[in-house]
Amino acid sequence: MDELTRGVLRFEKNIYPERKEFFDKLIARQYPRALFITCADSRVVPNMITDSEPGDLFTIRNAGNIVPPYGEALGGVSASIEYAVMALGVKHIIICGHTDCGAMKAVWHPESAEELKCVKNWLVNGKDARKRAMAKKLPEERQLQEITERNVVVQLEHLRTYPSVARALAAGKLEIAGWVYDIEHGKVLEYHAEGDEFRVLRV
Repeated sequence: MDELTRGVLRFEKNIYPERKEFFDKLIARQYPRALFITCADSRVVPNMITDSEPGDLFTIRNAGNIVPPYGEALGGVSASIEYAVMALGVKHIIICGHTDCGAMKAVWHPESAEELKCVKNWLVNGKDARKRAMAKKLPEERQLQEITERNVVVQLEHLRTYPSVARALAAGKLEIAGWVYDIEHGKVLEYHAEGDEFRVLRV
């Protein structure tokens, strides 16, 4: 806690004064370019991965970058999606999974989360990803990556069930994307629906 406190004091003393003009522009309201839905994993830092500034991303973080289907679990995720699309008017939504994800390991081996009741209940939203991945009969060393990728695809499908998202997509006012951040190599893979595959992200 002391190190975090010292970090706050460094921000107040050095960073904020040096960039006060920039921060002043954020006082009145926010104009995020995208809604970024990702895992709560401490190694995944959305603004670092996207090389973006405060104010650029409206962010939802939870175990496993989960988007429950609309109406099944109305709460923080659904409220944030609705607010981002309808109130903030974001033009892009990105669902970003990552390698070595603890939540996906628990989806892969549900028995490992047996004593974590809340985690187990939450990760029910990833069971379809596991089913699709395991149906491919891949070698064991490839299974976790496949579950991670399929989970992003499943959550994109869930995202489309939100009325605000469906309307914005139909009107051409919104684009959605699925990413997987490769922690080991510092690369991002992007989902391509036409080939049902993930490829290294390119402009």
